Amino acid sequence: PAISHDGTRIAYLRTVKSSPAAPTDYEIWVAGIDGSGARRVAAEWDHWASSLAFAADDSALIATADHDGRAPVFRIPVDGGAPDKLTDDDFAYANVVVDRGTGEVVALRSSWVVPPHPVRIARDGAVTPLATPAPTPAAPGSITEVETTAEDGARVRGWLLLPEGASAAAPAPLLLWIHGGPLNSWNAWSWRWAPLLAVARGYAVLLPDPALSTGYGLDFIARGWNSWGGKPYTDLLSITDAALARDDIDETRTAAMGGSFGGYMANWVAGHTDRFRAIVTHASLWALDQFSGTTDSSEYWQRIFTPEAMIEHSPHQFVREIRTPLLVVHGDKDYRVPVGEGLRLWSELAEHHADEDGRMPHRFLYFPDENHWVLKPQHAVVWYETVFAF
Repeated sequence: PAISHDGTRIAYLRTVKSSPAAPTDYEIWVAGIDGSGARRVAAEWDHWASSLAFAADDSALIATADHDGRAPVFRIPVDGGAPDKLTDDDFAYANVVVDRGTGEVVALRSSWVVPPHPVRIARDGAVTPLATPAPTPAAPGSITEVETTAEDGARVRGWLLLPEGASAAAPAPLLLWIHGGPLNSWNAWSWRWAPLLAVARGYAVLLPDPALSTGYGLDFIARGWNSWGGKPYTDLLSITDAALARDDIDETRTAAMGGSFGGYMANWVAGHTDRFRAIVTHASLWALDQFSGTTDSSEYWQRIFTPEAMIEHSPHQFVREIRTPLLVVHGDKDYRVPVGEGLRLWSELAEHHADEDGRMPHRFLYFPDENHWVLKPQHAVVWYETVFAF
């Protein structure tokens, strides 16, 4: 919890445990320092707050939250007033700290083209970058937004990064990158999945937020709840179609890739369409019944699916339908998605798609000493070079 400056109150997040029926909200509560008088604030605010801190005068909470592909800073009155959005730009803010002397806020912010850097936010929302040890590196290419309307009328949006020179005369090949989580949003810099490295090599990179993504309200998450292979999949195809309708994108050269839940979706895509020329699946869920009992968070996964949905939406059921070359990537010390998922995927690809000499178009990149992420810098180099070579 966050503690008020006068030491009399605490603010905290509370959520009812999810079930297969529906996702549950992350509620903001305020109570006395001893837990007395607990009450919910901003009950009508359809956002999931993070970085909670009391304002300098303790009259409000300062928080960040995913919002429409960004993560602004919000001021949330503790007396029940409506939250105010303090920042209005294309950045994601984090690590908010309140300056008690001025009432201003210091935070880190980033985007897909600017790595994290410190800023000061005035009471009126004006943002001033602070000095940093090194200048911000120049980003190749450009970034824009794309959106489409899903079959159920929902708005689905994402970021599209384009390489320099992409045009109707020289359209760029497209990489669809599917985020993990799945309760997540493509809104903040990551060196682990750094689209600018692909842009620098001439690729366009699509970073969509399909059903189950955060920052669009609880109903948007519910569209894909207990149904991972449903609207999250159709949303991805719909926004890919929207990107491919641009004349600066080459619709004949496309690939899809994702890690964790994104790897699950990459596997699901592989078993349901042959529209992509290559697919990269990293730390991916393959057989949900196997995964749910072996992950380090088994209690969560076993209670958010019905037994029927766990079977219906398991990618391994569709291994015979895979027609696209897959690059399977897994770390042996991955406890969130144990390496058995990658090994079983590889084994079943061989069972159904290898020729009589054991050859097939699929490949496996294995890291004996990496976990759910590839953390060692030289291993990251190996990862990117292998992905681009594939």
